[in-house]
Amino acid sequence: MIRLFIPHDLTAGAELALDEAQSRYLAAVMRLAPGDELSVFNGRHGEWRAAVAKVGKRAVSVALTAQARPQASGSDLELVIAVVKRGRLETIVEKAAELGAARVRPVFTERTNADRVRVERLAAIATEAAEQTGRLDVPEICEPVKLEKLVAGWPEGRRLLFCDEAGDAAPALAALRGQPEGPWSILIGPEGGFSAKEREMLRALPYATPAGLGPRILRADTAAISAMTLWQAALGDWGPGEGRS
Repeated sequence: MIRLFIPHDLTAGAELALDEAQSRYLAAVMRLAPGDELSVFNGRHGEWRAAVAKVGKRAVSVALTAQARPQASGSDLELVIAVVKRGRLETIVEKAAELGAARVRPVFTERTNADRVRVERLAAIATEAAEQTGRLDVPEICEPVKLEKLVAGWPEGRRLLFCDEAGDAAPALAALRGQPEGPWSILIGPEGGFSAKEREMLRALPYATPAGLGPRILRADTAAISAMTLWQAALGDWGPGEGRS
């Protein structure tokens, strides 16, 4: 069934107008007609069954019938990713949404080889991935900041899995064993690796856990997918926390 993320409040009996892109998708691409069913969610009020109410040239509205799933909170997992080339960054955002990340935070490091982040485009990719994977929220895509600024304002109580490519850190699963649940961030560096200064800074952080991702050099997208998968298996909804959504 088609699922759409919409920003409106969701209540029984409400008739809601979709934006132009969603209206065009339902009417021109999927060719839905009044009475055809779909699901909608907004990240706050769960998932609702709906039916197409009106189809116009540029506007489609849907009527909510009943709540299908109540809202539930997932793991507070944040992916912090050094800015990489556009295609790879888009893949990373898509997979982060599929793997349950609550937000993606791009950062600039000393060896970052890209200087532009299209946040609006990445947010659209995250929304589409959330619609397709059945999750009840959409990951937040943050504006990029410098790594030093991010560390300077680090929130109390949030742990950091620092994926260190230097080869002297414990394997990720071993590093995560026995660690507390709760808010976590995963940090993936640029394809040139962290500088010596950045590695020293990160290893000195009391909330940071360095971890290795195996004996091979991984591209940023592969490293991000691998690290999120391992974290979900150890601390998220693939492992001890299974059953949360």
